[in-house]
Amino acid sequence: METKIINNRPVKIWTDNVEDSAMQQIENLTTLPFLYHHLAIMPDVHTGKGMPIGGVLALDGAVIPNAVGVDIGCGMCAVKTSWKTCDITMDVLRKKIMRGIRKRIPLGMDHHKVKQDACYLPSGHDIDQMTIVKARQESILKEVGTLGGGNHFIELQKDEDDNLWIMIHSGSRNLGQRVGAYYNEMARELNRRWHSEVSPEVNLAFLPVDTKEFGMYWKEMKYCVDFALCNRRLVMDRIEEVIADALPGIEFEPMINIAHNYAAHEHHYGKDVFVHRKGATLAREGVVGIIPGSQGTASYIVEGLGNPESFCSCSHGAGRVLSRKAAIRTLDMAAEVAQLEAKGIVHAIRCQDDMQEASGAYKDIEEVIANELDLIKVKTRLLPIAVIKG
Repeated sequence: METKIINNRPVKIWTDNVEDSAMQQIENLTTLPFLYHHLAIMPDVHTGKGMPIGGVLALDGAVIPNAVGVDIGCGMCAVKTSWKTCDITMDVLRKKIMRGIRKRIPLGMDHHKVKQDACYLPSGHDIDQMTIVKARQESILKEVGTLGGGNHFIELQKDEDDNLWIMIHSGSRNLGQRVGAYYNEMARELNRRWHSEVSPEVNLAFLPVDTKEFGMYWKEMKYCVDFALCNRRLVMDRIEEVIADALPGIEFEPMINIAHNYAAHEHHYGKDVFVHRKGATLAREGVVGIIPGSQGTASYIVEGLGNPESFCSCSHGAGRVLSRKAAIRTLDMAAEVAQLEAKGIVHAIRCQDDMQEASGAYKDIEEVIANELDLIKVKTRLLPIAVIKG
């Protein structure tokens, strides 16, 4: 970890590989008048909207919707099973498990054709106090239990002892996008009226804690975090049903879950502040987390060390090294496919557009993990055996 002083503010960075556009966003963050203590940048950092992915931002008395992002509550879950992967035939893997998962879980932009039971939605929230969530209660009954597109995935993996694992990366679907966009636009308009000293060009419009708009956003943001968890849990439940049908007698351990796009009210350096994790996960001491690689590379189950310098956070994955457009334009599809097939990985690469999620589009996960061993300790290293991308 290196500490830089930018605009007289400390910035702690867990990598020496930061692209120029991400560094400009880091510099923008250091100009915020309510930035608290320091800025923390994880080793998977890359350019985002307003705030770089892989950033941890603590604010005194305000929240920034763009520092949470639009896939609110997006995160990871993983389950260890009792089955050894060496006992799964390729015929069962392809025809029963992978085909079964694709039948049960809508992928990409697809939703369920019929509404799911309302019992799968979050409880304990006052929906009547929420603008976007209330308006979309009917819609999300078709969204819950779906994967989504982009970098979302379902992977079957194996650990060092050949135990089969299930890993899912998914978020709050269209709901989070609607909430994030609505409140970012609200913040932009309010900042314009207030003649805010935060330039609109940096895309970091904020909502002060003492405004009703802050309270509105906070309630809907928390609902989205819970909805994303409900979504992952239902996806996992249905994958387990498919696998149990294919592998009779299999047992499943409790699900590990960790989110990486949200804000939370936490106590750091003697003060209660609003910590934004955008592409970063909680790594409080003893907290079990998940750091995935790219398809074709390792993923990690980790345990937080509670390092205060990162606001008890760590990376959320490998992080992009190429933008989606650059990956499609420059990566060799034949070479990427050959690497996956040489490892015996069942994959879904079919065309050049799929290069946006190829391994070559991402940083080296081994280097990312090595750069944050003061933030986490590795519990389990997982290797992919089959991949479904959104």
